[in-house]
Amino acid sequence: MSLTYAHWARIERLLPDRTLKRGGRWRDHRQVIDAIAFKYRTGTPWMDLPEHFGSWKGAHNRLRKWAADGTWEKVFTALRAHPDPRLQQYTRSVAARLPIQIEAISAGRRVVRAEGAGG
Repeated sequence: MSLTYAHWARIERLLPDRTLKRGGRWRDHRQVIDAIAFKYRTGTPWMDLPEHFGSWKGAHNRLRKWAADGTWEKVFTALRAHPDPRLQQYTRSVAARLPIQIEAISAGRRVVRAEGAGG
């Protein structure tokens, strides 16, 4: 399950700016979130992500960066606050497998670490 347009609209504004920086522009945030969700919902190793998600290294690096800078905290807080049962299921299915402490985030405690980035 990928994010719907309505769900995407809730979190898009919470994500870092994608304007051109040294080294080029980041890949589409939505595609990267779908890649991360796919990886953790299916248990697929990073290197085996399907090509349509783009570089596995880019998705992996963004997962770690967003864990460190608080982006995941903002995203999951926004997603969990939404009453849509499908979105709640999506959020739980991904959050349960992410190597960051989403339960601590939902309980209001700030978490800024990403565990062993492999997985």
